[in-house]
Amino acid sequence: MNIEQFVRQFAEQFDEIPTDDFSIDTKFKENDEWSSMTALSVIALVDDSYSVRLTGDDIRKSSTIQDIYDIVASRVTA
Repeated sequence: MNIEQFVRQFAEQFDEIPTDDFSIDTKFKENDEWSSMTALSVIALVDDSYSVRLTGDDIRKSSTIQDIYDIVASRVTA
């Protein structure tokens, strides 16, 4: 799992914010575009791309993209 690719894929869930504005330390919930629909998009992305099931609780407990990445990395099966 590549962290740069993960950040890019995560950033692509936001329509109005340039992908280059995101980094591993981005506090994604502070973006004006963050919503429950974006959260669902992130959950679907992780499920489709990494076969990992994120929960709403995982999202609530996370504040940065690094937090989400760490959860996904801990659950990815080789």
